[in-house]
Amino acid sequence: MKESQSVTNSLLIEVDFLSNRLKNIKKSFKTTNNQALKERLFLENNNIFKRVNEIYNIAELLNKKNNEKINFSKLLVEISKRILNENKFESNLFFL
Repeated sequence: MKESQSVTNSLLIEVDFLSNRLKNIKKSFKTTNNQALKERLFLENNNIFKRVNEIYNIAELLNKKNNEKINFSKLLVEISKRILNENKFESNLFFL
């Protein structure tokens, strides 16, 4: 396995974890009435969004270096892009 594939696989695992964490944050935010917890969840959501955005940028760089039509870096780009779009779409949840 090439070094870039190892990095890509690690980032795929991290994106999967962050995606699940975002889903849990949204569920918790909907069900809690505690204002301090809501603020913490909002901040955590923003931090995770920033990290996914960083991973997306890294994936774009890795994808540019790879000439294959199908590879893990393309998968990482697609997954991170979907998470970012989903999070932007659902960001109004925190302002209800």
